[in-house]
Amino acid sequence: MYRVAIVTASDKGAAGLREDVSSQVAKELLECAGYQVVSMQILPDERAILSACMAEICDKNEADLLITTGGTGLSPRDWTPEATLDIAQRQVYGISEAMRAYSLTITPKAMLSRGVSVIREKTWIVNLPGSPKAVKENLTYILPALAHGLDILTEKANECATKEDM
Repeated sequence: MYRVAIVTASDKGAAGLREDVSSQVAKELLECAGYQVVSMQILPDERAILSACMAEICDKNEADLLITTGGTGLSPRDWTPEATLDIAQRQVYGISEAMRAYSLTITPKAMLSRGVSVIREKTWIVNLPGSPKAVKENLTYILPALAHGLDILTEKANECATKEDM
């Protein structure tokens, strides 16, 4: 069972002025898929605060997967991708590209998402959009690939190729 931390970037959510529905959607989907949600936090859209929180989760090995919601758009307060890249050691381009491509089949606004996917230490960080609908669509789409990626990252598996791939 993989451990997951969920971090929501939301000024209003952090101030208690808006209910954080997106992280609840992510939590339900992840738990239904067999993941253990070990922490959930709502932080203001502040680049340094987001970076510090994500780095601490990764560096203390608190989670195998860190999902963020919110802060991936074009608003002047949207800094989640930059905060994530500030602490990244390696990028996982395909996940974010796949989410945008899939979302484009639903709405042309998907091309405005700036979310990234990276690795720091032994933790995989994936930025999801902030809307509950987009969280559900994107996370549902990538869930099958997450388990295999985590198996490789955590060295529970060491081969990507299977007999079916050859």
